[in-house]
Amino acid sequence: MSVWFLLLFTSCFSAGIVIGGGVVTLESIKIYDSHEWIKTVKPIVYFSCKGEKKIEFPDVKLLNLSYTFNGLESWQPLTELTTEKCKRCGFYEKDEFKSDDVFEEWEFCPSDFDTDGRYTRSKLNQFDATFLCPQCVSLVADFNSSSGSHTKGKGMHVVLAILIGGFVSIVIIFGLLAAFKYWQKKKREQDQARFLKLFEDGDEMEDELGLGNVL
Repeated sequence: MSVWFLLLFTSCFSAGIVIGGGVVTLESIKIYDSHEWIKTVKPIVYFSCKGEKKIEFPDVKLLNLSYTFNGLESWQPLTELTTEKCKRCGFYEKDEFKSDDVFEEWEFCPSDFDTDGRYTRSKLNQFDATFLCPQCVSLVADFNSSSGSHTKGKGMHVVLAILIGGFVSIVIIFGLLAAFKYWQKKKREQDQARFLKLFEDGDEMEDELGLGNVL
């Protein structure tokens, strides 16, 4: 039973490595403007990626004030990024009477993060925000490494295909030359055989006519 448990644990651990991604948290945000007509109304700001739930920031209520977070808040993390593709995400402001207002939407990718695992996104007169994703750095490095290996592998396949093609061409050329030489040899043998047969036929005719004894 311990063997089965070890195999199961190894499989789960391997699967976690393959499908795992980079957890993204919000480190800081500052809202400069509200889309509400009545500016005294406190905005309800949230973050969301396409197809995922809305992450509201309950503490972000005042404009022109920087809010910082430690990543352990109840509403964290914001999302999870993988090397497969980017996500369409954005900051929004909730509206009770019409569709929610958009601060900005963009393609959110692991490659956006610097070597410190930080990514700052700003929009003039709208917001400043800093995201954290330490795992995204290794995700991008692993992706680039695998892409480089794949490209190198493709290059090796192309070179190998060229070498094989050249080798086959050389074999075909030598085969044709060998066949031509063999045909020339057989033709010479046939010509010699016909030539000797003509002499033999000539001797037989002389014998039949008695020319040989006369001479």
